[in-house]
Amino acid sequence: MLAVALWSCSDEDIPYNPTTEVCNRTVLVYISGETNLDDIIDSELYEMKEGSRLIGNNALLVYIDRAKKDELPYLARIKQGEIIDSTSIADMGISTKDEYSSDPNVMEGVIRYAFDTYKSMQDEYGLVLWGHASGWLLEDSVAYSTMGRRRAYGVDNGINSGSSTSGKWLNMPTLAKVLSKLPHLNFIFADCCNFQCLESAYELRNVTDYIIGSAAEIPDVGAPYNTVVPAMFDANFQTAIVDSYYAQTVAGCKVPLSVIKTEGMEELANATRSVLGTFAPELGQYPDMTGIIHYYYAYKFFDANDFIREHASTADYANWKQAFDKVVVHKQMATQWLTNRNWGSYYNDFTVTEEKFGGVSMHIPQSPSSSNYSRYNADIKHLGWYYAAGYADIGW
Repeated sequence: MLAVALWSCSDEDIPYNPTTEVCNRTVLVYISGETNLDDIIDSELYEMKEGSRLIGNNALLVYIDRAKKDELPYLARIKQGEIIDSTSIADMGISTKDEYSSDPNVMEGVIRYAFDTYKSMQDEYGLVLWGHASGWLLEDSVAYSTMGRRRAYGVDNGINSGSSTSGKWLNMPTLAKVLSKLPHLNFIFADCCNFQCLESAYELRNVTDYIIGSAAEIPDVGAPYNTVVPAMFDANFQTAIVDSYYAQTVAGCKVPLSVIKTEGMEELANATRSVLGTFAPELGQYPDMTGIIHYYYAYKFFDANDFIREHASTADYANWKQAFDKVVVHKQMATQWLTNRNWGSYYNDFTVTEEKFGGVSMHIPQSPSSSNYSRYNADIKHLGWYYAAGYADIGW
């Protein structure tokens, strides 16, 4: 178990208490894999093992919840190409049974145990969210949803099935509450679909310095961890993670990626409130979004930069873009990406260019007759971005 198997992270004589090991930077990969992604966990772990050979005096931890009836979720360390120090949620004192990884109490317990046991002597902590996600879309984190992959983060089906994506999800406000009780994060790297949106970033602005991920869907194979793991421990992890991920090509496609610096989210919210006031009332309650980049086939996560650029005056857009560029500090563009639907059928209504591409999405209300927008237009009112960015002021 982690609490009793002790190794030093350094060649130096670093003091630690009897239940902890001290490292430079500690990163936890949180695998919510009790879904139809279960069959790729082993290949992901193999890549992480390979990447762990190049991380020096750092701790790479992984929490694994598989679709296996005879295996409790467990926390382990990956070091020098091997999984070591495995301990179950029972040994961590969280539960004696297979709990939902999307349960906020389980997540808090796992992260607290991980960071207490492998403390960072430089107070540098990273969290990787691995699994399914759908941006900010709201679901009560204690409710069971049959809506498939149309909710926030980390569905757990609770039945150890490798085929079901119905289950419990963790919404963004709840995730923010969980993380607010734990050590401040240097970064959240979301290896899951549609995470990179202004709504989620605003909720998480006080718990992490950076958010790294994609506004679009991503391939089931996820990140190339053999290169991304070393990047997570790089001094310039913000750009290193994105660039190493972007180097991967799957079926001829790239993943569009970006880095959000949360320090500027309040300024960007104010700038968005100001610029929306100059043109949004003229667009009506449901703006025409023809030609605007979007990142999902069912619920259209619209590119924030493309929308503002299209409708604001040149001067107003330039002012807003200054605030936007302080937030989106790095990005890599893709002209198309892998999706669950045929690209030509669902993504043939826009063109991606460097000028249009912002790399993060934002909610723009659409007619309730379009998909499930009646619910989404209501759900957005539970998120801080709705009020901070002035949506309420313009009747959205």
